[in-house]
Amino acid sequence: MNVRFVKMHGAGNDFIMIDDREGTFPADDSRRMALMGARQTGVGCEGIILVQQSDRLDFRMKFFNPDGSEAEMCGNGARCVAAFAREIGAAKSDRMRFETLAGDVGAEIVSQPTRPSQPSLLVKVEMPEPKDLRVDFINSGVPHKIVSVENLAIVDVAGEGRRIRYSDEFAPAGTNVDFVTYRAPHDADIRTYERGVEAETGACGTGSVAAALVGVAQHGMSFPVTVHTAKGYKLTIDGEFDGVSFKSVTLTGPVTRVFEGEIDLETLDRTSADKR
Repeated sequence: MNVRFVKMHGAGNDFIMIDDREGTFPADDSRRMALMGARQTGVGCEGIILVQQSDRLDFRMKFFNPDGSEAEMCGNGARCVAAFAREIGAAKSDRMRFETLAGDVGAEIVSQPTRPSQPSLLVKVEMPEPKDLRVDFINSGVPHKIVSVENLAIVDVAGEGRRIRYSDEFAPAGTNVDFVTYRAPHDADIRTYERGVEAETGACGTGSVAAALVGVAQHGMSFPVTVHTAKGYKLTIDGEFDGVSFKSVTLTGPVTRVFEGEIDLETLDRTSADKR
């Protein structure tokens, strides 16, 4: 089975985008998902995203981690899927709404590239309502533990992130872990250990949102918050906070189309078999 795909990244967070409106992609085959997501032997990514038909909204977004597990939501992935859906006609305008496991999401393509040296779109998404805020933890579509640090450069993101992700406190589902340096009132730097990727990623949209929300609730931050990612990109998080809960939370940042291609799933199977 040959599968067409487009590779995109949102602020350094990279994804394989697949048009599955006909429902033919084997989304229940986690082994093949993991083979596609592998860096050295597959396409390589931090997430695989399917655009599927929706009976209610413009489309449905299904998000899979590169290990093949399905996740409820991905902030940068949602921004990329908005650009991809507009490209393939699943969204009929620059404003759209789509389904995710975390709830319905609104998105807008804010601006198009103005010259070849600026190939990125600017895309804003309306995030699902955050929940479970408790001091340094919040679910911004998926769970995130925030660790405030003074010096990001010396943090053992892989080691400490893995320890927290698998700790009894967050069992059995685990959590994403974000190490954040706050620079009140409007800036923060972040490095993220992502559940499902099981490594540090170049950026994390839901993690950036979580960092901003915890910053506003606990660290003297004020909206809008600019989060600076490990790859040097900027994400803007805005919203409202009444001292107890958040509403109208948005995530805005760049989306870049990297390349398109076709992959033969049977070839992936043979490549995997050769390793055994």
